[in-house]
Amino acid sequence: MAEETQPAAVQTAEPFHAVEAEAAPSVDPEPEPPPPMRRSLKNRLPKNRWLRWGVYLLGFLVAWPIVMTLVYAVVPPPFSNIMLLRALSGNGIDKQWVSLDDMSPALPRAVISSEDARFCEHNGVDWIEFQGVIEDAMDKDEAPVRGASTIPMQTAKNLFLWDGRLAIRKLIEMPLALWMDFVWSKRRMIEIYLNIVEWAPGVYGAEAAAQHHFRKSAKKLTKKEAALLAAVLPNPIKRNAGKPSKGVRGVANRILIRMAGMGPYLTCLER
Repeated sequence: MAEETQPAAVQTAEPFHAVEAEAAPSVDPEPEPPPPMRRSLKNRLPKNRWLRWGVYLLGFLVAWPIVMTLVYAVVPPPFSNIMLLRALSGNGIDKQWVSLDDMSPALPRAVISSEDARFCEHNGVDWIEFQGVIEDAMDKDEAPVRGASTIPMQTAKNLFLWDGRLAIRKLIEMPLALWMDFVWSKRRMIEIYLNIVEWAPGVYGAEAAAQHHFRKSAKKLTKKEAALLAAVLPNPIKRNAGKPSKGVRGVANRILIRMAGMGPYLTCLER
């Protein structure tokens, strides 16, 4: 009996789909590039962040003096910008707050006579004096020989700004002075000024100045001592009220003469 043979056409073979899958190599799809708009926004994010923080900082710098002027109407300022800037340069801070009632009446009289004779009349900026400075500046034959800085402007500079002669500081100083004069009474204005102004390197305020220069309290200052303190205010770093030069004594004598006639112009200091 002949052996049965399997037809040649019938053989074990891999399934068709497996062969087809092996024959066709797999190709990974290329990653799609991010949309151009999304990439552009990503590049702009850091710039937008810095711009946003810049706006926040500017808003803070504008709001700080406006808000703190309201606070300082009832609370003594613990420090001023000038104090902090001087401290960074190596000077100490010697200060002690005293009320206007605890100062000699001669001190505000002397300082106003020397620095701001129309203190009780203007609204923070002496426009009469300011016009004179502009006229001097327009005169080609003569440089400006006077300033128009009022006590409110000096207070604004000491509390919130910086020292120096930059015009941008003046542009900020004037509206601040108007705002402070609107919020504070004249008594409060001169009280704060006399407590933060520098009278010697690192010596701030009437009480510290009186102790430093004359070894007495601000309450016991004489008219002459008050005039000497007022005489050094334009340059307390080089001028010394306790050991006055001939020039400082001359300025103090002129202030004493002005003080004698200032009574009618100081009614704003009365309660």
